[in-house]
Amino acid sequence: MTGSGLPIIPETVTVHLGAPNASAPNVTLPFADYIANVASSEIYPTWPENALRANIYAQISYTLNRIYTEFYRSRGYDFDITNSIANDQSFVNGREIFGNIQEIVNEIFNDYIRRQGTVEPLFAQYCDGIEVTCPGLSQWGSVTLADQGLTPYEILQNYYGNNIDIVQNAPVGTVESSAPANPLRLGSFGEDVRLLQIRLNRISDNYSGIPKIAFPDGIFTYDTEAAVKAFQEIFDLTPDGIVGSATWYAIRRIYNAVKRLNSLNSEGLQFEELPREFSTVLSQGDTGQQVAIVQYYIDYISAYYDTIPSLEIDGIYGDATRNAVLAVQNTFGLPADGILGEQTWNAISNAYYGIINRIPVSFSEGNIIPYQGIVLRQGAEAETVRILQEYLNYISNFIPEIPSVSPTGYFGPQTQRAVEAFQRLYGLAVTGYVEAVTWSEIADLYSDLYIGNRLADGQFPGVEVSE
Repeated sequence: MTGSGLPIIPETVTVHLGAPNASAPNVTLPFADYIANVASSEIYPTWPENALRANIYAQISYTLNRIYTEFYRSRGYDFDITNSIANDQSFVNGREIFGNIQEIVNEIFNDYIRRQGTVEPLFAQYCDGIEVTCPGLSQWGSVTLADQGLTPYEILQNYYGNNIDIVQNAPVGTVESSAPANPLRLGSFGEDVRLLQIRLNRISDNYSGIPKIAFPDGIFTYDTEAAVKAFQEIFDLTPDGIVGSATWYAIRRIYNAVKRLNSLNSEGLQFEELPREFSTVLSQGDTGQQVAIVQYYIDYISAYYDTIPSLEIDGIYGDATRNAVLAVQNTFGLPADGILGEQTWNAISNAYYGIINRIPVSFSEGNIIPYQGIVLRQGAEAETVRILQEYLNYISNFIPEIPSVSPTGYFGPQTQRAVEAFQRLYGLAVTGYVEAVTWSEIADLYSDLYIGNRLADGQFPGVEVSE
């Protein structure tokens, strides 16, 4: 899979020489050599060239489907495909390769079949058509069609339908595991989270015990955690709400199954289900909410590190922010380039969470707690939501434009309206979400109002003094 989520042709294929569960060795060889071996093992070099090409297209697509969907890897195996004809294609390790077949494979090894409007390589099922018949391509039948003058594409259409395309010149590269490098959990964000949410929502159509995630937007908050826990309970995984490789691959495997991605009648993987380009790299000149969040984190940790300056949270990556990022990089021994990449962001967030994890998360009148790193939005239920509601309620006593809310700990429509009113009044993006910047503004205003309304010793409310 590429960064765009589109299939790529792997440089190598690892083949298990036996049934999936059999104790047998694996062999790894170049993708084109594997396809040439399968073709030489399953079809005859004397067949018409158009029949050979149609069969080789099917063999390529079948193999790519196994690799792209991580059919075996997601089950914990250390190979891409087997040579068991009961499960996969015939492969004879070390066999002779026919010259004309090798030439065709060298020409088309990076072409594959897919259904129009979908992404994944077609699971191009096929059989010999004499001893075994199946819903897909008949190998001997393809010879008859080639003798009748049909092109390879027309032969494939005859068996797989008119709604197929042949993708040509797909990129060749290294296929890496799709599992995120770090476990996904509350506070995570990005494309891996969005894909997780899309897959869980689709799985929930078949498994109603998994709650829907209202906003599959790449933000791992409480609704995503609830869906993950429900999935883990159903499929006998530790229900901790954390998506490590075991849970990631279990979700991938069940998602493939409910969408039938490993069958001819696949529901199809749509282009909107692919990962979008997502970058956490920020540099001078960038603006927006993500910059403001970074500024908030740096400003907070600056109180604990003398070498890191405080920052104004304005959402503009100007000289001051660049200098603060340089200070962070120097403080934590990172390459100092003033650019916020993954390493620098991890250093900032680790320092921030290391500080806030020592602060109790409970409401105490007049005290504020820092942002906990978890976006709050409609559907969230947590102690931090109740604290937010207490802050908003106090503010509403002084600012009538902000409605009061019930401090239940549940983020419902009432709380969202109060958050939106606050954001609108104080010039923030009106999202109804409470992220770092909105939390900071609400907490700071609460603190100012609370302190400003307290009477110190010797202070009295104003009264008229008569002369």
